[in-house]
Amino acid sequence: MERIGIVNSGAALTLPPISPTRGEIGSFAVSVEMTSDIAARDALLDRTMGPNWRRKASEKLRRGRVPAEGLAFVARGLKGDIVGTVRLWGVTVEGLHGSALLLGPLAVDPMLKNAGIGSALMRHAIQEAESRGHGAILLVGDAPYYERFGFSAEKTGDLAMPGPYEPRRFLALELLPGTLDGAHGVLRPAGRRMRRDMLVAAA
Repeated sequence: MERIGIVNSGAALTLPPISPTRGEIGSFAVSVEMTSDIAARDALLDRTMGPNWRRKASEKLRRGRVPAEGLAFVARGLKGDIVGTVRLWGVTVEGLHGSALLLGPLAVDPMLKNAGIGSALMRHAIQEAESRGHGAILLVGDAPYYERFGFSAEKTGDLAMPGPYEPRRFLALELLPGTLDGAHGVLRPAGRRMRRDMLVAAA
């Protein structure tokens, strides 16, 4: 049985083999998202999160913006199909010491939920964000899952999302210690705005 190889920018990560009860799934590669991937990515999100994912509080910080430079990734199957996605977006807040990112959505094809693709995407996204000098990553998600990557609600008590959310699911990971010390208030978008032609394509 093949092992899952996660390859990007010369770095490689090998995950445990997939259970044979799930079939011969083969190899996957994590790479930077391309414009041609967006339609397939959105279709994947529709399948995994339902059609209302665009209405989540996190989307208010992403709408009309583009992901942070070099921090949008997809996982591809052997035929180049999109089987996983994660993006990071620039955000800011009062009292922030450095730059912060909002992670999400993280999604994996339902047929491959236990193949380790989500974990590989998370590890790669965190490593790339750190290598680019970002100070912190925030997200809204299940603590038991994201704690394995170092996320917690320890430093989000004075922070808020711009819309309905569950505070216990609002988590953060500091890449540079002290980035969130004293940070407070509602998160605001800080990323680049989409060009007009990109907005039309995304409508």
